[in-house]
Amino acid sequence: MANLLDQLKSYTTVVADSGDINSIKQFKPTDSTTNPSLIAAAAAMPEYQSIVDQVLQEAREKAGEKASDKEVAVTAFKTLAVAFGRKILEIVPGRVSTEVDARLSYDTAKTMEVARDIIRQYESAGISRERVLIKIASTWEGIRAAEQLEKEGIHCNLTLLFGLHQAIACAEAKVTLISPFVGRILDWYKKNTGKDYVGADDPGVKSVTEIYHYYKKFGYKTVVMGASFRNSGEVLELAGCDLLTISPKLLDELQKTEGVLKRKLDPAESAKLPIAKIAMNKETFDKMHAENRMANEKLAEGIESFSKALEDLETLLEKRLSELPRPQAVR
Repeated sequence: MANLLDQLKSYTTVVADSGDINSIKQFKPTDSTTNPSLIAAAAAMPEYQSIVDQVLQEAREKAGEKASDKEVAVTAFKTLAVAFGRKILEIVPGRVSTEVDARLSYDTAKTMEVARDIIRQYESAGISRERVLIKIASTWEGIRAAEQLEKEGIHCNLTLLFGLHQAIACAEAKVTLISPFVGRILDWYKKNTGKDYVGADDPGVKSVTEIYHYYKKFGYKTVVMGASFRNSGEVLELAGCDLLTISPKLLDELQKTEGVLKRKLDPAESAKLPIAKIAMNKETFDKMHAENRMANEKLAEGIESFSKALEDLETLLEKRLSELPRPQAVR
């Protein structure tokens, strides 16, 4: 009997939610995605120290002698994320997602500027933009940035997505992919209701299922990638979703488990459902966001969390930089 991971791959594109290159080699996903927390975890591993050190040395040379370690560390993140992305693309046949600084989530112009720079770095290394997804928070401003970037051939992964209004706005903006956060939705409901949820009753599973049905009903090209899983049961309930990004721990669990996996999501079935279409604009988006307390709170919390993770990574890089020998000044 086949293991659950292999069966899942027959319905769904499996993505590794990790910056750990060794884990990605082990589970052979099609794509991979990273964020500052994952990059920080990988950067702290001894086997990746040479990648980190090279990026920091290059960033220091570029910044000049007068730049402080802190200033150099702040500029090094994008380059480090791309360096890990390049390594990951040597392993996966598909795409890697690289994240824009979450502190820019409400700044459309700055988000586009950083996204273009990330793509420039990949292309300078000989990697086509077709193999890269730019991760952007699903704020109204982030979605507007993604809409313009997509017109430039820069494909986007809209993250921190918790509600149907965000998903509809992304689809109308013709973004490539969205990442609704299953586990963080579950966290919110468990905290606010005191209840436990399993299987199809999981609020995160319900949210992604609703979004998937809406997209397939109305023929949107944007694809759905469920993310942020708390247990393998959530993954199995979304078998058939376009993509699922899964942590190494849960990938290992699925790989070691045998059984029969039933497909839960099917575009042909979704197309038959009686779903009303919602006309989306900023007024409707803001109204739906204000009325959805979970989405409102989790988006703000997620941006804060990703921003803090980036600050922690900058601190880690600053410390590492202080331990590296400074280049000798040329006389």
